[in-house]
Amino acid sequence: MSDLSTFTLESIRKGGPFMMWLEKRRFEWVPLMAARLKLLLDGKSFVFLCDEKRSWYEEYFLKNINDKPYRPLVPIFSLKALCDKNVQNKEDILLLNDLLDIAFPNGFVYFYVGTGLDKRANIAKSKDDSLLWLFDEELQNSFHLKSNDTDLDEKLISMFKLFDKSLEAILFSRVSL
Repeated sequence: MSDLSTFTLESIRKGGPFMMWLEKRRFEWVPLMAARLKLLLDGKSFVFLCDEKRSWYEEYFLKNINDKPYRPLVPIFSLKALCDKNVQNKEDILLLNDLLDIAFPNGFVYFYVGTGLDKRANIAKSKDDSLLWLFDEELQNSFHLKSNDTDLDEKLISMFKLFDKSLEAILFSRVSL
């Protein structure tokens, strides 16, 4: 059984040219993914949301994450599917968090992809253990990207692939956290 750092490096190198950019950033990626994937293994559900511009990515991610017949389903849900309420302020966020605490008694983690300026980012930022893939903003315990990167869509797809491979390797005990 290998560790997540070694597995990540090997996966990036085998992943072809669209994954190579992640090799330089793996020291940011690995600790964040290890900590958040451990929460998933501990029974917490992930509540996935994206900014408005990345709605295509939300659909892509959720369609593909549980699309493997040989792998157990993982509890990653769309916030939009759970609660399509327009969250506007801190009070709305607190009410939403209360609702999700009731819905997920083992706990939940927000998984947000998008710009830090979008109002949905405030939902994810309301919890300290959220998994954030932020654009144009660097926060501790987040993975940052540039929204004006011409290869951003390809990078998001490669990040999904690496996330998915890591999750699978951990589920089947090929990788330790």
